[in-house]
Amino acid sequence: MSRSNPINALERCKRFLSRKKNSFTGKYHLYTGEKLNWFQVTLRLEMSLIPVILPWVIFGGVYGFLISLVYHFGFPIGFSHRSGVLTNAVLTFNIGFTLLLVFRTNTANERFWEGRQLWGALVNTVRNLAQGIYVVVKEQSPKDKVKKEATIRLLVAFAIAMKLHLRAESLDAQLASLMSETQYFKLKDTQHPPLQIAFWIRDYLQHQHDRNSLNIYQLTALHNLVDDLVDILGGCERILRTPLPLIYTIKLRQLLLIFCLILPLEIVSYLTWWTGIITAFVSFTLLSIEQIGSEIEEPFGHDPNDLPLDVICNTMLRNVEELIKVAPSTDYDLQL
Repeated sequence: MSRSNPINALERCKRFLSRKKNSFTGKYHLYTGEKLNWFQVTLRLEMSLIPVILPWVIFGGVYGFLISLVYHFGFPIGFSHRSGVLTNAVLTFNIGFTLLLVFRTNTANERFWEGRQLWGALVNTVRNLAQGIYVVVKEQSPKDKVKKEATIRLLVAFAIAMKLHLRAESLDAQLASLMSETQYFKLKDTQHPPLQIAFWIRDYLQHQHDRNSLNIYQLTALHNLVDDLVDILGGCERILRTPLPLIYTIKLRQLLLIFCLILPLEIVSYLTWWTGIITAFVSFTLLSIEQIGSEIEEPFGHDPNDLPLDVICNTMLRNVEELIKVAPSTDYDLQL
């Protein structure tokens, strides 16, 4: 009997894990941290759309059925195919409607991706600032280490406060666990909690410079990282408070309504009793695309298609706690 090569077995395992990550459920797990089967993933994502568009889909189906019923009783409700009037009208609407739908979807996707880039930059900035504070700031007493670790946890508190601020939610218990009780009560009376936390971090850095635990160059570098935190916050606020102009949404839905009203008149002579089903299916498809754009246009909420801000914040919390737990004290010389 021949023994299996451990290297080949390792390569097969890596290929298996790679295929699993590239699968539908694997990508969802990588994105949200939740392990669900394909049916649960599909149902969760679709359920964010169906309740919004279902009344309009039902309206389209009922309207198509009424057109079929009227046509069945001999009323000349369908346009003659020889004239091509309605066909040309549908094609004309298709051009404007398609261009506007593509524009809306692309714009929403750009806003979603920009939000993800900003939160990715936030993760990197928090990591860099946490390591910088831990390594650069000198500890002159055991109390200094406690203050340093409390300040590092404030970096995660900034991210969580930013998440709550973007969602217009109140302060929560997770945020309270990352700061002192006095700080938490002060934060409750603050109009803008993330900015207040950024001020506390700056104040700590300035105090360490005043007591000669930081030189001016180190202080400037750390202050620049705090500037990056505030800039990221401002970028997310810009996305949140500058939605796509409403006239695009209004015009898009007008064209969608006109298209769904005209479509049954065009296809009823071909499909007769299938007109309602086809109209409902077309309405469901187009409305789903439009609703996806509307949902990801503001990617900071709780919808399944929004950014997984809770997962991102928990990742930063794990990184910071691991740094505090395993990093050596700056009071000791590193042994090579």
